[in-house]
Amino acid sequence: MRFSLTRRTPGPAFTGHPGIFLLVLLHVLLIVPAMPRANAQLEMPRAEPEFVGFSTERLQRVGETIRRHIDEHHISGAVSLVARRGFVVHYESYGLKDVASKQPMTRDTLFRMASSTKPVTGVAVLMLIEEGKVHFQDPVSKFIPEFKGLKVAVKKGDSSEVALVAPEREVTIRDLLTHTSGLVSSGIGTQKAPKELLRPTEPQETLAHFIPRLANVPLDFQPGSDWQYSGLAGIDTLSRVVEIASGQTFDEFLRKRVFEPLGMTDTLFVVPEDRQSRLATVYRRTDKGLEATPPMIRFPKTYFSGAGGLTSTAADYFRFAQMLVNGGNASGKHLLSPRAVDLMSSNHVGEMFPGRLGRPQGMGFGLTVEVVEDAVRAGTFRSNGSFGWDGAFGTHFFVDPQEQLVAVLLIQTSGRDIHRDFETAVMQSIVD
Repeated sequence: MRFSLTRRTPGPAFTGHPGIFLLVLLHVLLIVPAMPRANAQLEMPRAEPEFVGFSTERLQRVGETIRRHIDEHHISGAVSLVARRGFVVHYESYGLKDVASKQPMTRDTLFRMASSTKPVTGVAVLMLIEEGKVHFQDPVSKFIPEFKGLKVAVKKGDSSEVALVAPEREVTIRDLLTHTSGLVSSGIGTQKAPKELLRPTEPQETLAHFIPRLANVPLDFQPGSDWQYSGLAGIDTLSRVVEIASGQTFDEFLRKRVFEPLGMTDTLFVVPEDRQSRLATVYRRTDKGLEATPPMIRFPKTYFSGAGGLTSTAADYFRFAQMLVNGGNASGKHLLSPRAVDLMSSNHVGEMFPGRLGRPQGMGFGLTVEVVEDAVRAGTFRSNGSFGWDGAFGTHFFVDPQEQLVAVLLIQTSGRDIHRDFETAVMQSIVD
């Protein structure tokens, strides 16, 4: 396994003659209207596209791309946000958040983030690693003793019979962060396990009650030997590790250590009644068009899933992503060190990731995020070293440290075709 470490350049940052800095400050003051502090959706540094190296004309292709997918009934609507060097240059809503009632999509619409929750959990774990409370090579059993007895499911020769054998080594924190643990990753161990062991079902279920039960599910392969997506179990296990190592419930840890410092006031595990009307409807594509569908992932209100439980807005998720492109820095407060962000966005799995989940050659996987290793082989406009992830309902983001860029696309219909088109539309807009 290999990874490389490169220093991030925080944004926005200005060097050179003091007069240039004053001109920049004046420019920002002129284009950023004074807003009341209560309106958190608009409290973001804004700039004209050309000020940070975009073409206004070419940036319009982002909206054209999204509208085309709406017209082709791939999605009902979307919110998109693009920022460079710390300044937002594009922040728009399109289409409908609910087709039946014809409610327009708005910039403060709440989206079920599904697996876009995972990078947030990755940051939480890295914070504890930096504090020395957790280590990459720690066996999970150090925090959850039941995991000491895990077995690995293997086929008996060419038959359909399955045997359970001892693991060659224990599952580690790094295994969970990189989806190389084999824990409930759709393999033969998962297939042989009772369904009640695979996800929380009880009304008052918590991480503390559910996660130890996962120790009864055989691993799908020897830890570290393969890459298979652990959609819920692996990252939810990390959520429980955060609780044990920090002494706080997972929602409390994220609120105090991540959301409040970043001003993410609309990022929640449980949406209160007075914000329910802001939720976008989830749709699936059919031959007859879009069909509203209940979210495939539903958690008890007491179960704080770090794998897929958050709802958020484009503005909130931008704040999270901007912290990453700034090397862990948020308004002078370091949630992480640049070194930790470098580790997060480095390839930890060699060549195991390409071909999985439809990812092409040239892609690697870091700590809860995919990484562009070779943009030419991957066939992407994104820079080498850019990283991000997406969710089952269509949410998508990527961070490009080389360009000091953040891009967020929130939709509520599964499908990666729009993600690729969005990425190209964003990156072709850069002209310097």
